[in-house]
Amino acid sequence: MSRVLYDEARVRALFGEMQRQLREMAAQHASEVARLRRELDDVRAAFNELRAVSLARQRAEVELAELRRLRDIGRARAAERDPITPLH
Repeated sequence: MSRVLYDEARVRALFGEMQRQLREMAAQHASEVARLRRELDDVRAAFNELRAVSLARQRAEVELAELRRLRDIGRARAAERDPITPLH
C-alpha cells in the first residue's frame, strides 16, 4: 500500500518556486556584490588621495628640514667669531 504524498503537478510547482527564489537570491547577491565593488572603489580612491597627501607632507617636511639646515649653516658662516674664544 503506497501512499502518494505529492503529485507531479505539486512537485513541479515546488521546484518552480525554488527556482524563482534562487533567481531572486542570485539577483540580490549580484546587486550586493556590485554595491560592495562601488564602495571598495570609493575606499580605494580615498586611500589613494590620503596617501598622496601624506607623501606630499613628508616631502615638505624633508624640504623644510633641508632649508632649516641651510639657514643654520648660513647663520654660522655669517656670525663673527671671537678670535680669543677657543674653537672647542
